Amino acid sequence: MSRNKSIILLSVGHACVDVYQGAVASLVPFFVAERAYGYAAVSGIVLAASLLSSVAQPLFGALTDRWAMPWLLPVSTVLGGIGIALSGVSGSYALTLAFVALSGIGVAAYHPESARIARIVSGGRHTAMGWFSLGGNIGFAAAPILVAAVMAAGGVRFSPLLVVPALVGSVLCLPVLRALATPANTNSATVGPRGTDDKASFVKLSLAVVLRSIVFVGLSAFVSLYAQQRTGGGTASGSAALFLLYLGGAAGTVLGSRLADRWDRVTVVRWSYLIAVAAVAGVVFIPGPAIYLFVALTSVSLYVPFSLQITLAQDYLPTRVGTASGLTLGLAISVGGIASPLIGVLADNTSLQTALAPLVILPALSWLMIRTLPEPTLAAVAEPASAPPLRSR
Repeated sequence: MSRNKSIILLSVGHACVDVYQGAVASLVPFFVAERAYGYAAVSGIVLAASLLSSVAQPLFGALTDRWAMPWLLPVSTVLGGIGIALSGVSGSYALTLAFVALSGIGVAAYHPESARIARIVSGGRHTAMGWFSLGGNIGFAAAPILVAAVMAAGGVRFSPLLVVPALVGSVLCLPVLRALATPANTNSATVGPRGTDDKASFVKLSLAVVLRSIVFVGLSAFVSLYAQQRTGGGTASGSAALFLLYLGGAAGTVLGSRLADRWDRVTVVRWSYLIAVAAVAGVVFIPGPAIYLFVALTSVSLYVPFSLQITLAQDYLPTRVGTASGLTLGLAISVGGIASPLIGVLADNTSLQTALAPLVILPALSWLMIRTLPEPTLAAVAEPASAPPLRSR
């Protein structure tokens, strides 16, 4: 199998998994409409998907650093889908939280191992990792459309239909895993990484990722409701804002990998966070339809660093690629959900605008974390435990 085909299959599989990260926020307006949940209640649902995922992701990363577990890709994909599929079946808030948490564990198990395999298949190329990341962004962008279509068919009780992407994704990854299971690829894929860990830079990068995650997940949880308030529209106007937030991420990921070919990754990430400060401020404070422009700009500026931060983390921590991937690829999405209940409680007691206003500051703090980071040199970067003899074209 060619490397290009392998990356495409992994990218589509990534999309099928990240549908379920996007589906949590996409379901929020429908839970509010059908079950009369308040801001604190819906932020608790986002927390349920995020908390276990945030804790489990580094653990799965550490495990994949010690043992190759490619079987996690199909298993975790199905688990992520089953959790979301069951979330609308019961009217019980506790069961809804449990099913969403189950999906979060599936997503947590998927990301470290999938990033490790993508690094192997891609030979560590930034552009290939960008395409892999793009798959996840497209999954995010598709979630509001998919959820809205299913909800239109019959409301949250039709949520079992949402298991379909998981079934598709679990099948698509199998050819890649079979190709890696050949003796030549297995030997190449298990060669230990070479290089020296730069733990200080990795910690700074991780802090920047956490702050970025709080901004993105906070907006994901509430931007649909906020857009309805600012434009006076209904649920369709809210779904449009969430779709732009996710779709802009796909554009930002592609743009980031292209810009990194011209400038170094740290410079691109640094400037992206500065632009994000102005973009988030526009979302929070500019009224009317202009909110959609700033939502798109926010998404692009927050996602330009996305795949670049994955490869930077892997290069800062070359002896622990699974851990680095888990803390940046998965944790970048999930950890922000921990802050969502605080945003919800503040919104219930003040206003949604007041609750979202602190998010403007966080990209500036990410910029401070990134500002002094070094760009890993060729001598310092580990050769990926990769370059199996997959054909390249």
